[in-house]
Amino acid sequence: MPESNDGEAYNYDTDYGDEVCRKEDILKVVSYLVPIFFMLVVVLSCIGNILVLIILLLYEKMKSLTNIFILNLALSDLLFTFGLPFWASYYMWGWTFGDFGCKAVKFLFYAGFYSSVLFLTIMTIQRYMAVVHPLSDWERCRGFSVAPFIVWILSAGAALLGSYRSKVIKEENNIYCEYDSISMKLLIGYLQNGFFVCAFIIMGFCYARMLQTITKTRTNKRHKTIRLILCISLVFFIGWAPYNIVMFVRSFSDLNLITECQISKNIDYAFYVSRLLAFSHCCLNPVFYVFVGVKFRNYLKVILQKVFQPKKNLDSSSGRTTKNHSMGSMY
Repeated sequence: MPESNDGEAYNYDTDYGDEVCRKEDILKVVSYLVPIFFMLVVVLSCIGNILVLIILLLYEKMKSLTNIFILNLALSDLLFTFGLPFWASYYMWGWTFGDFGCKAVKFLFYAGFYSSVLFLTIMTIQRYMAVVHPLSDWERCRGFSVAPFIVWILSAGAALLGSYRSKVIKEENNIYCEYDSISMKLLIGYLQNGFFVCAFIIMGFCYARMLQTITKTRTNKRHKTIRLILCISLVFFIGWAPYNIVMFVRSFSDLNLITECQISKNIDYAFYVSRLLAFSHCCLNPVFYVFVGVKFRNYLKVILQKVFQPKKNLDSSSGRTTKNHSMGSMY
């Protein structure tokens, strides 16, 4: 069953003047491809993000604010991931989880999206203050201590808007999970676009200023965390930028500004491709922790040794790793 920007189903027999634009070919492709892709992302995301949580909780004392943000980012990715199996089912069989399920899954989608953007933005601002304004109180984390609570409250509030205005609609033999009006769908879509653009501007400014400062002071080694956050942010925006752009262009169909059937089909194909790219972000962050974070790799080796090697061969290597623990960020 095809969906809109957040899982909303569409009637594919769209009128374009005297012509009926049928899109059964699109429906056939996505009903097979998207569920398989979503389930692969679910498996990888659960394995990767749960490993991140285990490493943080078992091997770190969580006195670093960066580690706290990383933990919350992993929780955000898992929250987003939990909604994907329901959308995979939606593509194959239509909506079968009732009105409450419709609202709940919409809430998971938006809460995961907004919290991810907010945590990445705050992590960037924190690094910006540490590099560009190292003597300020913000750099000493006094202004960030309540940030996770604020992020989750704001994310939940924004997600409730889309969740509350969603409902199950029965049409002929199909059951859809949709917004209750086209105007609400457009409003929430534009809100997501605007939120994404604002975060992009803030983070772009912060990284530009950090790069200027690091280049002048030549203290690259001192700011390893910046590389990790930069990699995560770049992947997030590379994944979500095409999706938000196509979603914005696709809204023109709801405003009856697109009158050519083939153009509408091409936009739909672009939408689903960009959607797959965007939704894969939740399983990519742990990959960057492995390649960028030295301590993360060491912790991961310890876990793998405990799983695959006898206990007597582990004691010495585990002791050496424990001895090298620090009170700062694991990255």
